[in-house]
Amino acid sequence: MSAEIVEDKSAQVAPAPNKKKKLIIIGAATVAALTLGGGGAAFFMGGKSATKAEKSHGDEAAADEGHGEGEGEAKGKEGGKEGEGKFVDVPTVSVNLRSPDGSAKFLKLHLMLVPGPKATEASLKDKLPVVLDAYQPFLRELRPEDLGGSAAVFRLKEELMVRATQALGPGMIKEVLIQDLIQQ
Repeated sequence: MSAEIVEDKSAQVAPAPNKKKKLIIIGAATVAALTLGGGGAAFFMGGKSATKAEKSHGDEAAADEGHGEGEGEAKGKEGGKEGEGKFVDVPTVSVNLRSPDGSAKFLKLHLMLVPGPKATEASLKDKLPVVLDAYQPFLRELRPEDLGGSAAVFRLKEELMVRATQALGPGMIKEVLIQDLIQQ
């Protein structure tokens, strides 16, 4: 009795799926899931509708502040529109920069402020010394390497905006515009 091993040659082995194809499909599915997840998160967390709600809340707050003045609402709404499109020129600021080697380095900065919905051009001009006082300590602590690169101007604008908002309150300044930035 001898046992023979018989191979069935009629059943062919299916070729293994291409690994590249699998990776491409998995990658595409991952990108699609991340894109949909990000879009869904932005949609459910507010997106543009939250900005509209904040604006309407700001208009209500401006109207509420105006009620104590007699002419109230009309004055509050006109004040918001009056500040739009106008700029307040900030006098040129020159400060010493901190340099690691002790050499004299200077920064000359010319700014303009855009009044926000709660401010007028005249009210910002009156409070300009407070804004400059808030800017001075920050500008004096800058180092020459803090002002290098294209992102430096963006970071500087953001920090100046934060300091102006802290000094004057929210809604007083819409934007800080840098006219001249000279480092020597």
